[in-house]
Amino acid sequence: MTAAKLIELWRGGIRESTHLGHVVIADGNGIIEAWGDPGAVIFPRSSCKMIQALPLIESGAADAAGLGPDHLALACASHNGAAIHTGRVTSWLSGLGLAEGDLRCGAHLPKDPEEHRRLICTDSAPCQIHNNCSGKHAGFLTLNRHLGGGAEYVELDHPVQQAVRGAFEEVTGEVSAGWGVDGCSAPNFACTVEGLARAMAAFAAPGGGLRGDAQRRLVQAMMTHPELVAGEGRACTELMRAARGRAALKTGAEAVFVGIVPERGLGIALKVTDGGTRGSEAAITALLVHLGILAEGDPVVQKYLTGAQRNWRGLVTGELRRASGFPL
Repeated sequence: MTAAKLIELWRGGIRESTHLGHVVIADGNGIIEAWGDPGAVIFPRSSCKMIQALPLIESGAADAAGLGPDHLALACASHNGAAIHTGRVTSWLSGLGLAEGDLRCGAHLPKDPEEHRRLICTDSAPCQIHNNCSGKHAGFLTLNRHLGGGAEYVELDHPVQQAVRGAFEEVTGEVSAGWGVDGCSAPNFACTVEGLARAMAAFAAPGGGLRGDAQRRLVQAMMTHPELVAGEGRACTELMRAARGRAALKTGAEAVFVGIVPERGLGIALKVTDGGTRGSEAAITALLVHLGILAEGDPVVQKYLTGAQRNWRGLVTGELRRASGFPL
């Protein structure tokens, strides 16, 4: 099957661009709705951080370290590097007897405007704690201390990543088709769009035991602390705030987005094939409206989907539209 038309950009009454992709909405029994190819193999990138955090809780490492919901939200985060993020990660590492140098995620300038400005204006270099994945890596280090593994916890054969791969394949119901190195240097395991949606459905309607408890705790942490999962001005944070505890949402690089809808036991996974964030943010917004989680007139829907496109002078230049048949 080929990719489906999901989102279009119109300018001057002419369709200028089309975002194609693959989308699956699933429950515990399988696919409910789909567009494109459910069997398309993708890298979920950061959209699967809640899966990567499962061993942190299931092993007992999170409770042994006294982690709270804010820590668990950060373990699932691609954060802005604001003070609310970096301060918590710094304190988290300190509580483990570790420091910034123990991270293996690398450093980049933060997206948070205030912290970005501070670094630039003081001619200071960002550190690894500014990395948007530093919360996930603090979770890896917490698990690693519990397991007694070596310092290079991002290596494929390390006990931390073997635990992550095991959890990933269990919740997707697939043997991973392969793996690649993510932007933060950790392995990222491939799966189908259907498998990723199936995993999100498992988080939406968890069972009993350690797995179900871990899934519930991670979803609740994300919905309770949307500001920690991404940050101000970010789609994950703004869409979760607008959903008011009805959905947990997470983006991934190269235009992946997932959704967890506990009240309906639904999982959502989508991949826009051109890798453009504009398309994935518009598509997940359209699906949330389609499922009744967000109202069409909500300001956040206007921001990411239905509002006018404007240029630097504020002039209306065009609009995004749902492609015909998406969503039904």
